[in-house]
Amino acid sequence: MEKITKEVYLKWYEDMLFWRKFEDKLAAVYIQQKVRGFLHLYNGQEAVLAGALHAMDLSKDKMITAYRNHVQPIGMGVDPKRVMAELYGKVTGTSQGMGGSMHIFSKEKGFYGGHGIVGGQIPLGAGLAFADKYFKRDGVTICYMGDGAVRQGSLHETFNLAMLWQLPVVFVCENNGYAMGTSVARTSYSTEIWKLGLGYEMPCGPVDGMDPVTVAKEMSKAIERARSGGGPTFLEMKTYRYRGHSMSDAQHYRTKDEVEEYKKIDPITQVLDIIKEKEYASDDEIKTINKRVKDKVSECEKFAEESEYPPISQLYDMVYEQEDYPFLQHKL
Repeated sequence: MEKITKEVYLKWYEDMLFWRKFEDKLAAVYIQQKVRGFLHLYNGQEAVLAGALHAMDLSKDKMITAYRNHVQPIGMGVDPKRVMAELYGKVTGTSQGMGGSMHIFSKEKGFYGGHGIVGGQIPLGAGLAFADKYFKRDGVTICYMGDGAVRQGSLHETFNLAMLWQLPVVFVCENNGYAMGTSVARTSYSTEIWKLGLGYEMPCGPVDGMDPVTVAKEMSKAIERARSGGGPTFLEMKTYRYRGHSMSDAQHYRTKDEVEEYKKIDPITQVLDIIKEKEYASDDEIKTINKRVKDKVSECEKFAEESEYPPISQLYDMVYEQEDYPFLQHKL
């Protein structure tokens, strides 16, 4: 793993703060009904992504996740203005406004969604890894899922084949404590989700998902194992989300005190504390970063607001193409 330097800490702080503020803006415009449908926010879980990106090789590694998927493609290199435009349903979005919040996608940057079906991305993640192995490419796939998705039978089928074929994939459960509004303790006899890997003799273990340093170290080991032919790993990132499952979640299943306790170990605050402790940046330099983040979010909002909605004719270009169809030719 590359050394975690001053520059890494400063990048983590700016990236995680931007992801947080980007989604805070989405929450605000959602209330204004500028973004519609479902909206699942990542607030609190940023260390899981920051640490993973430090361990990945973005020139060849891939990522796939569920529907809490706005900031991952940004971390992979997708223009955040296009991500926000997609949530607005604008033609300048990542899927020309046709995917929306739960279906951000960028093959160019190695981000394969964005999946609304719970657990639907798990076998697809293994499939991406299978393709890399089949074509003798040196890539590794990071396949994220929530704690609720591990109850799906497809996870067990996928784990079995991933081990049988020794696929270059890292399965990551982002355990934020609640599958929608149901705690892990109410759905499983064992609350140690990582132990599911033991039944397939898959390397597995728990990770502090609120600390990007710990995440980076464990992800680096798993990615190196996969890249060197050692097969898959299953990691349970123990993290927390500060907002509800989605914007429509009243959060009656937990107390405000519980949320406040987790905010004491906020990953952004942890990184900022180290920056100050080690004097990696002065107060003025931190203020400069904060302003840069604020301005960048405003740029994204302006871009999305000013972009056009897709033309109605685009509907006919997004289904399928039939050569002898006599009426409308595809334009895309």
